[in-house]
Amino acid sequence: MKSIMVVGTTSHAGKSLITTAICRILSRRGWRVAPFKGQNMALNAYVTASGGEIGYAQAVQAWAAGVSPLVEMNPILLKPQGNMTSQVILKGRLMGKVSATDYYEQYFDIGWRTIEESLKHLGTEFDVLVCEGAGSPAEINLKHHDLTNMRVAKYLDAPTLLVVDIDRGGAFAHVVGTLELLEPEERALIKGVVINKFRGIRSILEPGIKWLEERTGIPVIGVIPYLEEVFPAEDSLDLLERKYQKTHAELNIAVIRLPRIANFTDFDPLESEPTISVKYLSPKQDLGHPDAVIIPGTKTTIADLIMLQKSGMAEAIQNYAASGGTILGICGGFQMLGQIVADPEGIEGQAGRYQGLNFLPIKTVITGQKIARQRQVSSNYPQMGLPVNGFEIHQGRSRIEQPTDKPTCQPLFDDVNLGLVDNCQSVWGTYLHGIFDNGPWRRAWINRLRQQRGLKSLPTGVANYREQREQILDSLATEIESHLNLTPFIY
Repeated sequence: MKSIMVVGTTSHAGKSLITTAICRILSRRGWRVAPFKGQNMALNAYVTASGGEIGYAQAVQAWAAGVSPLVEMNPILLKPQGNMTSQVILKGRLMGKVSATDYYEQYFDIGWRTIEESLKHLGTEFDVLVCEGAGSPAEINLKHHDLTNMRVAKYLDAPTLLVVDIDRGGAFAHVVGTLELLEPEERALIKGVVINKFRGIRSILEPGIKWLEERTGIPVIGVIPYLEEVFPAEDSLDLLERKYQKTHAELNIAVIRLPRIANFTDFDPLESEPTISVKYLSPKQDLGHPDAVIIPGTKTTIADLIMLQKSGMAEAIQNYAASGGTILGICGGFQMLGQIVADPEGIEGQAGRYQGLNFLPIKTVITGQKIARQRQVSSNYPQMGLPVNGFEIHQGRSRIEQPTDKPTCQPLFDDVNLGLVDNCQSVWGTYLHGIFDNGPWRRAWINRLRQQRGLKSLPTGVANYREQREQILDSLATEIESHLNLTPFIY
């Protein structure tokens, strides 16, 4: 089995982007390709058809390769949840919670066995593996326990490309320093350097490229221009780099950037709408009066609920609702919209019972058993009978408590437990991730906002976001392929 390894000099160098593009490039050349990331630490997750969790970036890479996401593509997923602890998910299944100091003692051996098993399984199904590292492969204090970078490359004897972000400055030092800190057998696997996020004039860069190649003996196989295309981000640090200007936006939607925000990839389809500006707000910022406020998913509902209350954002949201604003809560955000969130076993930290924002008549209990599954349902609101696909990932069980003779809310879908909307259709909540991927449902919800502003409704007969995502992936691959020489890797 052929393989390619993609590592970076730093976090956010562009490894995921390059890996995704290579998956699509090779798939278009006729190879049966699979992405692989041995260990990922991320709160953006996806649920496979088998009900297993993987990093959302690996799901996107699978789609780029034209195949269905599998748990073997990301056999170890760590989901940080505060206090230096993380959930550990092996081959899609929750194993438990562990502290950073205990993780490698408890999970290093089983983690590497899981990685080996996954690689062997993928090797029977695919022609080429495109493997992504994490962070830097040269963290000298962590290398002996690094499950993601050069250990995988050596196991596969994979030709490896090293990606550096030139936009941050210091690119040549990053490359040379990284190579100096690799072991000789690791450095021997580095077959090419990719300079990413280049904004300047190529001729000015050429002397630096020539020096780097002479200094290291490794060719620069690509200089990738800075791409403005919105691409699914791997963690919340990417949100700080997003630009919010949209010249023709008619609606403004605020997403509360919770401290432990999860699955904010839910909102990529909204950002793709030309008439909508999506802005992520810290709980300490002024809410203003946007056309809608979204409380997103979170890894720790209770801690982030308390943060909203202490920061004053909870009160701002309640005042916003009282003035006629529209609120949508997804997953943990849905739980916060209820009356009570209880954690009797201390799953998220300290056991207790906490007051919610009291918008919806639900009470939630956090439990140790996680629900992770794909869903196909039919909508009741904002339009009857729309097919809606998505997935659930949550550890809470929410119970609806309202008078049956005078209900204050209605079920969003034909599954009453999956979401609610109040009778005024101003407060919405759902456990369904990926809801905005459904084009007709997304447009129907947007049109309610537009009606409130006196704007003309948009057509609802639009394709689902996956078709737009395919166009983005094709555009990304075409652009990067024109700047990247893969000949040393695939022949």
